[in-house]
Amino acid sequence: MPSFGLAVRIVLPFALGYLLSYLFRAVNAMIAPELISDLGLDASVLGLLSAVYFLTFAAFQLPLGVLLDRYGPRRTESVLLIIAAAGAFVFAIAESRGGLIVGRALIGLGVSACLMASFKAFAMWFPKERLPTVIGIQMTAGGIGILAASKPIETALGFTDWRGVFFILAAVTAFSAAFLFFVSPEKENTERPLTIKQSIDGVRQIYSDRDFWRIAPLSFTSQAAFMALHTLWAGPWLRDIAGLDRPVIGSYLAAMAVTLIIAWPLIGWLADKLGSRGLPTDATGAIGMGLFIVVQIYLLFEPVSLALYVWIAFNLFAAFCVLPYAALSQKFPPELAGRANTALNVMVFGSAFVCQWGVGIIIDLWPTTASGGFHPTGYKAAFGVLIVLQAVAFVWFWVAPRSRDSA
Repeated sequence: MPSFGLAVRIVLPFALGYLLSYLFRAVNAMIAPELISDLGLDASVLGLLSAVYFLTFAAFQLPLGVLLDRYGPRRTESVLLIIAAAGAFVFAIAESRGGLIVGRALIGLGVSACLMASFKAFAMWFPKERLPTVIGIQMTAGGIGILAASKPIETALGFTDWRGVFFILAAVTAFSAAFLFFVSPEKENTERPLTIKQSIDGVRQIYSDRDFWRIAPLSFTSQAAFMALHTLWAGPWLRDIAGLDRPVIGSYLAAMAVTLIIAWPLIGWLADKLGSRGLPTDATGAIGMGLFIVVQIYLLFEPVSLALYVWIAFNLFAAFCVLPYAALSQKFPPELAGRANTALNVMVFGSAFVCQWGVGIIIDLWPTTASGGFHPTGYKAAFGVLIVLQAVAFVWFWVAPRSRDSA
């Protein structure tokens, strides 16, 4: 177990990068009205514009796992954050939908290592039994990023426009890359670097594991629903269904982010405690994700008067979605940790791309309302599809065959 000072140098630089990745992921929920009015976007285009972040993020996950295991998390993430800074700059100067999509795609590629690199670093430095707690702390940084994308962005839009916001984000991201490279310690790798064949064989080993395929469907359907709704469609839902204006929406999104900040470390601690009493980390996650499905079902009934509390519950139980990463880090040896989590992550973010864009496509099947908002029935249909996918995966988790070493 590293000393406190060393632990801070390990965790803090990666936490800053992850904070920015979540800020980029969620910021469109707040600036969506400006993007719609400036460029005349409909729901499907708005969904595609936001979701392309997930597409490039997902596309790079498998090569990312190889890079993390071969070159280490510090160097890999530092280089990629420079690409994210460039993407934020492109987004800020874009004058067309195409330019915005290119900028958003570069951002997704650039922050694609922010979570997986931290998981790899933590697996290298911390004992297995402490990984759920350390990962919970890391996820808290993501919650702070979501918080920064809510009320602070709403406040910033009172002084500048969305372009100014992205100029600032480009500068902060470049600083984060330098901070990670120069502050984070490098762990000596005493083993010979993996060959390409060995790297591919490791990925094949992960994808042939029964436990991986028992855990993965519930993990990627639940996380995709969370990302699709929280990072984009929660904002329009609060506008069109709950009838709220932007300042109030900003406050609601901030409350939802604070929920995650509190929930992630507590859930990591809970998983540690329940694990010591015999309940596997993946089972704890599955129970929480089952409650997450229940909250989404309640959203179908348009609980306007309870909207804040329902969306807080949405985020509370969504926090359980990260536990499969800790479960995989516990199951596979450290030399496979990067590839194990990126093997899952490629599914998570590929599904998030499909879900976030797909929600927009489904919503566009109904005409806009007299006030110019999206139709309530469109939200119900889109959310309902997400619920069905998660419910099927939930059942599969409990009935699927297990690996012999976990039976």
